Amino acid sequence: MKKMIKLLAALALAAALTLVCCFAEEGDTPVRVAGLNGPTGMALAHMNAQNDGTYEFTFRGAPDQLSADIIQGNVDIAAVPINLGSVLYNKTEGGVKALSLITRGMLYVLEKGDTIHSVADLEGKTIVTAGQGATPEYAFNFILDANDVHADLEFLPEHAEVTTQAVSGLADIVLLPEPHVTNLLMKDSSFRIALDVTEEFAKAAEAKGYEDAQLSMSVVIVRSAFLEEHPEKVEKFLSDLEASIAFANENVAEAAQEIETAGIIPSAKVAETALPSCRLVFVTGADMQAQAAPLYDILFAANPASVGGKIPANDYYVQQ
Repeated sequence: MKKMIKLLAALALAAALTLVCCFAEEGDTPVRVAGLNGPTGMALAHMNAQNDGTYEFTFRGAPDQLSADIIQGNVDIAAVPINLGSVLYNKTEGGVKALSLITRGMLYVLEKGDTIHSVADLEGKTIVTAGQGATPEYAFNFILDANDVHADLEFLPEHAEVTTQAVSGLADIVLLPEPHVTNLLMKDSSFRIALDVTEEFAKAAEAKGYEDAQLSMSVVIVRSAFLEEHPEKVEKFLSDLEASIAFANENVAEAAQEIETAGIIPSAKVAETALPSCRLVFVTGADMQAQAAPLYDILFAANPASVGGKIPANDYYVQQ
């Protein structure tokens, strides 16, 4: 009897070891994926909701938190602001690469009234906004310069404060991203969207000779080492990401609930209204490079530090 028990125990141990080895060979460790709360994280919401253990998702409140995660190797793939992708590429000396653009511009000029219908109508005006020293400021100044318009940007620390001033009657013209645009319109219906900054940027870029430039706001990056070691996992991630973005664009109400559940935006109602204006896209390979490279040129010209001191080399872009 004792021999039988020992034999069964040995067989059980052997089976367990075989199972562990199989799992190790198959690489069952979840892919560590991170995103930001707000529009940058929206593209990941459906993936998060459908996750079967393939991924381990983390959503952060600030870009610097994501930077630390990536630099320390605690994240494999991350959705980050467009300029941060370049900053991290330079800081890690090519340790990250760009996989896909995921959001087009979500910036809008809102006015209390009905006097602004073109960039020219901003001449001599003061626009209240937030995010000094970031992509929105440089992109908007590029638009003003291309149109030979002189206007002043007045900066507040946070977008929420811009909304508060607008609602309080202290600011009649504001520059805001989604979902803050939706928040303002819900709180004060006397405001209207006067200009779509994404459309104006494309016009300005074309006028300046950047034919393919787009005001992309977010990019998905991957650790170069992870890409080399697990190309099949990255390929699956991109397939799942494309499906997640398509779901969000085609099933806005359901996606909004998933966004709220993940804590990406606290209100499904706000997310549902804002989602179409956030312009979720899936742009990879040569198209990604064609659209992003001119934007990096423009940001570098405005402030080299905004892209990490130099424009990313061609190997920054993962070609499919």
